[in-house]
Amino acid sequence: MRNWTNYNERLVRRGEILISDDCFKNWDKELAEMNCRKQGRKFLFPESFMKIVGYAKVYFWLPYRQTEGLLRTYSAAIPKVPDYTAIYKRINRLDVTVDTKVGNDITIAIDSTGIKVANRGEWMRDKWNRRRGFLKIHVGVDVTSKKIVSLKITDERSHDAQHLPSLVQQASSCGTITKALADAAYDSKNNFSFLYHNDIVPGIKVRKNSSGRSGGCHPRKVSVISQLDNLQYWKDSVSYGKRWIVESVFSVFKRIFGEHVMAHKRHNMEKELELKASLYNRFISM
Repeated sequence: MRNWTNYNERLVRRGEILISDDCFKNWDKELAEMNCRKQGRKFLFPESFMKIVGYAKVYFWLPYRQTEGLLRTYSAAIPKVPDYTAIYKRINRLDVTVDTKVGNDITIAIDSTGIKVANRGEWMRDKWNRRRGFLKIHVGVDVTSKKIVSLKITDERSHDAQHLPSLVQQASSCGTITKALADAAYDSKNNFSFLYHNDIVPGIKVRKNSSGRSGGCHPRKVSVISQLDNLQYWKDSVSYGKRWIVESVFSVFKRIFGEHVMAHKRHNMEKELELKASLYNRFISM
């Protein structure tokens, strides 16, 4: 049974991340390390500070000028306030990672979802008959902690199945992966072979018209026969029901950050989504 008092307190504490003063305490030390042996113009703002600024921008949906205005209100606590051009340049050059240590024997659930590149609405699309498409974010989620342990951003034409190996490899830096769960979109001989050679149990649901023949991939043949023989038994044996957790993560992610991005350039869109994924993990860690 959930302790609602503690849960409520964790939600309240999420605000501390957005206006954290930890980066101010080591401001000079971090700048000295960043500028050591640096050629050209020196950095004026620490990386940790710019990451906090990036978090605040994506969470509050602020344009760059309004982000500068927000920082001005805390000018008494901040050694130096960057202008909006500096904020733009530094945020889009941040080295943002979603990697986090979650322990050993990890079960990851893999899936993708679409993110709109504009929020113009149905009327604008119908009026001008212009479709800008969307981005796809492919994620691997640890089913125990519900943290995003791997992330890849592509365009809408990219097929899900081809990204499973890279998502698993990225997630392996967070701990030892023992099982990978995915829906039928990831059913391919290459994915079954990759998981088999990495000693990972494949929890991939095969297509309904799958044949029991191996076709050169014995691991997939074993899974196909098991699912065709008794699908429910196979689901229970690989804990396939936990795959829904990745859908839950998408739901929470979009409720917090919305279903579209503010940026206009592709690189900046990707950086915005990386910041959102990183901030989501920090929220979950609370």
